[in-house]
Amino acid sequence: MQELEKQGMQAAQSEVDAIMQKYDRESAFRTLSGFRGLILSAVLILFSLLQLYSTWRIIPSTHMRPIHLGIVLMLAYLLYPVRRKSPKDRLPWYDAVLALLSLAVYLYQVVFFKKIAMQFGYTDIQIWIGLIGILLLLEGCRRVVGLPIVIISLCFVAVGLLGRSMPGFLANRGFTVKQLVQYLFYTQEGVFGTPVGASSTFIFLFILFGSFLEKTGVGEFFIDLSNAVCGHKRGGPAKVAVITSAFEGTVSGSSVANTVGSGSFTIPMMKQLGYRPEFAAAVEAAASTGGQIMPPVMGAAAFLMAESIGLPYGVIVRAAVVPALLYFAGIYIITDLEARKQGLVGMDKAKMPRLSRVMLERGFLMLPLVAIIVILALGFTPTMAALIGIVTAIVGSYLRTLAELVCVLVRGKKAYKMVANGEGVPMQDTKGQALMAALRRTQGLHGMDYLKALESGARSIIGVALACGTAGIIAGMITKTGIGLKMGAGLSSIAGGNLLLLLLFTMIASILLGMGVPTTANYLITSTIMAPIVFKALSSSLPAVYGALAAINEGYALLPAHLFTFYFGIIADITPPVALAAMAGAAIAKSDPLKTGLNASKLAIAAFLVPYIFVLNPQMLMLNAQWYEVVQIILSSLVGMFGIGMALERYWKTRLNIPQILLALVGGLMLIYPGTLTDLGGVALIVLVVLWQRFQLKKA
Repeated sequence: MQELEKQGMQAAQSEVDAIMQKYDRESAFRTLSGFRGLILSAVLILFSLLQLYSTWRIIPSTHMRPIHLGIVLMLAYLLYPVRRKSPKDRLPWYDAVLALLSLAVYLYQVVFFKKIAMQFGYTDIQIWIGLIGILLLLEGCRRVVGLPIVIISLCFVAVGLLGRSMPGFLANRGFTVKQLVQYLFYTQEGVFGTPVGASSTFIFLFILFGSFLEKTGVGEFFIDLSNAVCGHKRGGPAKVAVITSAFEGTVSGSSVANTVGSGSFTIPMMKQLGYRPEFAAAVEAAASTGGQIMPPVMGAAAFLMAESIGLPYGVIVRAAVVPALLYFAGIYIITDLEARKQGLVGMDKAKMPRLSRVMLERGFLMLPLVAIIVILALGFTPTMAALIGIVTAIVGSYLRTLAELVCVLVRGKKAYKMVANGEGVPMQDTKGQALMAALRRTQGLHGMDYLKALESGARSIIGVALACGTAGIIAGMITKTGIGLKMGAGLSSIAGGNLLLLLLFTMIASILLGMGVPTTANYLITSTIMAPIVFKALSSSLPAVYGALAAINEGYALLPAHLFTFYFGIIADITPPVALAAMAGAAIAKSDPLKTGLNASKLAIAAFLVPYIFVLNPQMLMLNAQWYEVVQIILSSLVGMFGIGMALERYWKTRLNIPQILLALVGGLMLIYPGTLTDLGGVALIVLVVLWQRFQLKKA
C-alpha cells in the first residue's frame, strides 16, 4: 500500500493517543517537559541499565526483588497521577514525596538485610515500614493497573484479618496486622514472591526486547506483510487485522494496545470496504485479544506459567499452539463468511505491497523472533533468549545496509542502482561514490533509538511489576489462610459434584476476575485463585487421564487448568459489559460499544469452546500425544471451526435454514472434540450441509 494511502486511512494520532489513555491505564502517564522531563527519562534509562547489569552480575533475589519493586513504585508515583484525568504536564509535591518514600521503604530491606536476618522477631518500626510499603504498593497498583486487582487483594487480606468471624468456607483462625505484615513483606511468600522474581528477571528483558523490536519498525512490517498475503482477498482488511494481530501478539502484552495500534489502520479500511462499523471494530478487538494467547510470549504469561508450574518453556508454547491456531482460524473463517454474505471484495491488488518485495526488503525484521524461539527450543533460559533477542534486533536492524554495501563492493554501482534507485536515490558515477551513498543511507537503530527503547522498556514494566507484587499478596493470603482448598470444596458443593457445571462456574469467575486487568495480572489472579479449583476437580473426575499426566510430570497435569482459567480471563477484554479492547475498537470505528462487544464475543467463539475440550482431553495440548494424533486434531478442529462459523453466520453459499444451522453446529463441535468416531461423525454432518447447500443453489 502506498504511504500516502496509509496516512489517509490511519486515525489521527491525537485521537489514537486519547483512546489509549482512556482504555489503557498504563498509557495515561505524565509527560514532563524541561529539566524534570530529562531527569525522569534519565532515571528510566538507568533503571533499564541496572536490570541489564543484573543479568551479567547476578544480584541475589533477596536484594534484587526489593530493588526492582522499589524503583518501579517510585516511577509509578512520578509518572502516574492520582486520577486519570489529572493534569499530566506537572508533578505535584506530594507525588514526589511518595516516590522517595517508596524507594526508601523498599531499599530498607536491602540496606539492613543482615540485621533483619540475624534478629529474632520484628520491631514496631519495622512493622510500620512493612505496612507503609504494602499500602504504597496497593495505591501505586491502583493508579497504574486499576482498581479490580487491588479490591481482590484487600478482600483476601480482610479474610485473613477477620478469619474467626468469616462464614462457611471463608472461616480461618485469623491473624493480626503484625503477623500479616511480617509474612507479606519480610518473606518471599508475599509481595516478593515468585511473580516479582519473574518480573525482575526475564519478564523485564522480554519487555525491553519488545521495545527494541518496535524501534526497528516491525509493526509496520507486520501490517505490510499481512496486506501482501491477504489484502486483495475477499474481505481483505478484516483478514489483515487477524493476521497482523496474531503477529503483534507475539511481542505485545496488551489487548488494548494491539487493538489501537493495528486498528487505527485496519478498522477504517474495513469500514471503507463495506463492513459494518461494529463488526469491523469487533474483528480487530477479537484478533488483538487473541494475541495474548498466541505463542511464543502470550503477554509474558508463558514465562510466568513455566515458572509457577515447573515446566520447560517449550512445553508451554507447544501446548498453546493448537488452541491459538483454532482461535485465529475461527475469526478468519467468520470474517470470510461475513464478507461472502455481504458480497464484499478485497482491496485493489495493484495497490497492495508485493510479498516478495516486503520479505526481501524487511524480512530480516523477523530474525529476532526466530532467534528467541530457536534459543528457547534448544533449552536455554528465558533470560538468555531475551538477551540474544535484543542483540539480534539491534544487529538485524542494520542488515539491509550491510547487504547494500556488499552488493556495491561486489558488483559496483549497477547493484546500487537495483537496491537504491527505485527509492529516488540518484545514480552515482563511481563505485566509491555509490559506496558512500549507501553509507549515508544507513538503516538501523540510531543513538536516540537506543535511549528511547531503554526508556520505553522501563516504563512498560511498571504495570507488570506492580501487578506481580499485588498478586503476591493474594497468593500469600491464600497460602496463609488455607482458603484455596476450601474455595474449591465450596464451588464443588454448589455444582453438586458435576464437572461441567463446576467448569462453567470457574469460567464465569475467571471472566469476572479478568475484567479490566492487564494480561500479566490476569494470569496471576486467575491461576492463583481459580486454577487450583479446576485442577482438583479434573483430577478427581478424570483420574485415569490426569493420573497418567502426573506420572510423566506434575506440571503436565496442572497445565490444562492454568490455560483454562487464563483463556477465560483474557477474553474478558471482549466480553461485555467491561470489554476494554472492544470499547477501544468501538471508539476508533465510532460504533456502539455493546454491539461491538457482542460481535467480538461471537467472533471469539473458539475461546469459549476450546478450553472445555482441552481440559477434558489434554491431547489437544500435545500432552502425552503422538504426532499423528496431533495432526488429526489440528485438521479436524479446523474443519470443525468452519462448521461452527457457518452456523454462527448462518451462511455459506447461501443462507442456512434452521436444520442446516443445527447440523453445522453439532458437526463442528464433534470435530473440535478429539476422537476418531467424533471426527467421522462431524465430517459427515458438515459434508451433508455443504451438499445440501449446493443442491439448493442448483435447484434455484
